[in-house]
Amino acid sequence: MSTFKPEYDPVNGSPYSFGIVCSRFNPEAVDALLENTLKTLKESGVLKEKIHVMRVPGSNEIPWGIQMLASTGSFDCCIALGVLLRGGTVHFEIVAQSASDGLQMISLNEMTPVINGIVVADTVEQAIERTKGEINRGLEFGEAALQMALLKKEHIFIDEQNA
Repeated sequence: MSTFKPEYDPVNGSPYSFGIVCSRFNPEAVDALLENTLKTLKESGVLKEKIHVMRVPGSNEIPWGIQMLASTGSFDCCIALGVLLRGGTVHFEIVAQSASDGLQMISLNEMTPVINGIVVADTVEQAIERTKGEINRGLEFGEAALQMALLKKEHIFIDEQNA
């Protein structure tokens, strides 16, 4: 686990829109992720009406929700939020890998940045530390989304200049 996060220049979030898909599993941890992500976006100037939040049953359903949002072309970046906890079977690993693969595929196919904010932890304590504790992954996911929205707009602007 890396705790050495990059430093970013502040981004004025007011021109950008974000789609967020959250799992309903592990609600205490996921709600903390969402709260911290929303706080980061709003503090950068993103307007409330430019943020759409969708809830899905679990992390396995997050890629479907992200696909629905990304395919509209209405969002500068989409953010997937969930918490997967290791259990007694390999199901945890299957869901983590398939969700990650799905999110990457959607991002590339839709040309919309997707932030994989699905926290994968061995224990409840690790999940809480990363969502409500010392390691603020929600803040990090929000910052990454702002950076990617900015990069997307810059790239589109460059392409339009070269056309």
